[in-house]
Amino acid sequence: MKIADLITWFEAWANPAWCESWDNCGWQIEPGVLEEKARVLVCLTPTLAVMQEAIALNANLIFAHHPLIFTPPKSLRTGEAIAEMVRLSFTHNIGVYTAHTNFDQVQDGTADVLAQILELKEVIPIVPTQAGLGYGRVGLLEPFLTLQELLATIQTRLASPNLIFSPTTDLQQTISRVAVLGGSGASYISAVAKTGAQAYLTSDCKFHQFQESRDCSLILIDAGHYATERPACDRLVQKFQSLNLHWVQLSQKDEDFRQFFA
Repeated sequence: MKIADLITWFEAWANPAWCESWDNCGWQIEPGVLEEKARVLVCLTPTLAVMQEAIALNANLIFAHHPLIFTPPKSLRTGEAIAEMVRLSFTHNIGVYTAHTNFDQVQDGTADVLAQILELKEVIPIVPTQAGLGYGRVGLLEPFLTLQELLATIQTRLASPNLIFSPTTDLQQTISRVAVLGGSGASYISAVAKTGAQAYLTSDCKFHQFQESRDCSLILIDAGHYATERPACDRLVQKFQSLNLHWVQLSQKDEDFRQFFA
């Protein structure tokens, strides 16, 4: 499959026109690779390490969730990460394409994959955007779990190095309804509270957002940005493999930019 055909297929599923006004979905760098057979390296974040990996693997497309460029740079100078990415992209003929908030909304996107990992049932979007799609997911646990069992399940299945959660006096309380949203989802706390969810799995939550969640009688669980979105990249590789691409692989140089001191 040519890169142009792959992008056409993807955009029919997750239209870049659905992205938020502040976002930057679609082509980040296109150095003239559209007619080439697709050799795709999928990653969460396009970094220099991922670019070097793509060069070593002879990939011609980095397909990322996070945009390389959020706002237009005023200049490109030697020693700057974006400038170096652009230079290497054109030197080695490697395109960089991003699917961000458009990918968050769709079936098998970031939120949907999280809901599947927790095996939620009767799943609906937290905030619908169009028929059957939207931001986040909320659904039922079957069987119900205690809060302690839910936290252990999240940590095991997401391989999260650390969980932060709302203070509670009862880890044995029964949890039946859970909301999930990969990446930075604290701005959706009030919307989640209206769904009847008892617990909300997301990431990048600040001190007073835990306070807000407590005041909404909602248990907020922060598993980290990388842990909550990387699984959707793995699912994307599986989807691409079903298209019989010439070559596709999940990046091994993707990074969680936070570390925890034991």
